[in-house]
Amino acid sequence: MATELRMLRDAEWDAWSDTLNRAFGEPPPSPEQRALQRELTETGRSFGVWDGADWVATAGAFSFGLTVPGGAEVPVAGVTMVSVRPTHRRRGLLRAMMRHQLADVRERGEPLAVLTASEPAIYGRFGYGAAALDMQLTVDTVRLPAPELPGTDEVRLRLVEPAAALAECERVYARLVPARPGMLARRPGWDRRAVLDLPGERAGAGELQCVLAEVDGEVRGYARFAVKVVWEDAGPAGVVRVRHVEALDPVVYAALWRFLFGIDLTSSVSVRTRPVDDALPHLVGDMRRCGLVLRESLFVRPVEVGAALAARTYRTPVDVVLEVADPFCPWNEGRWRLAGDGTGAVCARTTDPAELALSVRELGSAYLGGFSLVSLAAAGAVRELRPGALAAASVAFGSDVAPWLPHGF
Repeated sequence: MATELRMLRDAEWDAWSDTLNRAFGEPPPSPEQRALQRELTETGRSFGVWDGADWVATAGAFSFGLTVPGGAEVPVAGVTMVSVRPTHRRRGLLRAMMRHQLADVRERGEPLAVLTASEPAIYGRFGYGAAALDMQLTVDTVRLPAPELPGTDEVRLRLVEPAAALAECERVYARLVPARPGMLARRPGWDRRAVLDLPGERAGAGELQCVLAEVDGEVRGYARFAVKVVWEDAGPAGVVRVRHVEALDPVVYAALWRFLFGIDLTSSVSVRTRPVDDALPHLVGDMRRCGLVLRESLFVRPVEVGAALAARTYRTPVDVVLEVADPFCPWNEGRWRLAGDGTGAVCARTTDPAELALSVRELGSAYLGGFSLVSLAAAGAVRELRPGALAAASVAFGSDVAPWLPHGF
């Protein structure tokens, strides 16, 4: 039978979700997970492919606001839940879904689409470029001193139930969103996802805990963590697994880490995701014992090149003509003049000679300031057509703080 691409209907959500779980080889979600997933799913942005009476492919998007250099919040499509059954590979279903989705994103007026990728090579074909890195740390808390800054003793720490502290933590998170490119302004319900704590997913650790950090009665930071108990012949060697740690100032941040370093019966602290310019390696003074691991996290795809480049500010004044290649979204192809500085920017089509040539994928990688145009040029992905244009544009596209995706979607 012929396949059919169409939007998800509310009554079909269970079958659609089951198709996604099977494609990723995942066990069925718990009732709690399933209820929250269904609540967060935006049915009007979710679709897939039918073959007869069965879903054989899925895709969707969440509506977020993304912080870009300069601090503006730009509406984006958070692409998610993409799958194709093994029985229906190599039939063009993924390509058809990506084309349908990007056309919809454009119609909604969102200049960017973003995603996280289980297999990054797949999405480069559709114009998504790696734009931000995660840093994973496993810190030896026996050999390294606990973080300490003047004033940490004045920070009051209070253990609370994670669910009971959601509102206070979310207020801290919301204040941090404008300060770093890549941060997500999220819809209601996403805070509850942050404290899901299912026994089957703890991997040997205890229950999720939360500590609030207060100064003069104001909550200025928090950490969510769990402890995995480990006993060796020489004694306890537990691991503090940190899920989230956020603070509004350096002193509170150091106080939270000092607390995490000092939990009894543990010898290390691990955290899966922090920005690459995070303060922790500098607070402890020995990066070699921090077990640093980097990996790409957020992928960015300009859907409307002109609107996307005009939505952010630039580190230094820039005036450059870009020759953009984008065969998958041909409305972006051609020459664009970008003129901007730290106060704003304009980007419009031009017939002037091009000074840099690149694809929309490289534009996405450079967009948040996480990867420089110079490094992309060294890989042969950006061509300088006017001497001096590359260095100037590369500096302008930079960011004072590294972009970072605070959580997956």
